[in-house]
Amino acid sequence: MKIEWTEPAIGALQAIHDFIALDQPFYAARFADRLTVAAERLVDFPKLGRKVPEARRGEARELVFQGYRIIYRVRPDRVQVLNVLHGSRDLSRMKPKPWNTG
Repeated sequence: MKIEWTEPAIGALQAIHDFIALDQPFYAARFADRLTVAAERLVDFPKLGRKVPEARRGEARELVFQGYRIIYRVRPDRVQVLNVLHGSRDLSRMKPKPWNTG
């Protein structure tokens, strides 16, 4: 099993890094690295996260890391990271839905 980051997930991680870097460049890189390491745990434990409650049906799962939701889905040979969002975001109002990417 391997981790595959989709373009929306890569863009979201970069945006999080850039936002933190406005005030704390060192901590921005460190946070992005730690979030990436947290996602890599899914290689060994792909069902570690819960199903995304807002998705209602489907295979979207999420792993929460320090207030951020790592949205992913499990495929037979890989875990696809679909998006990374702050936990305060209202996913039910987002268009497109973060689990409908990739």
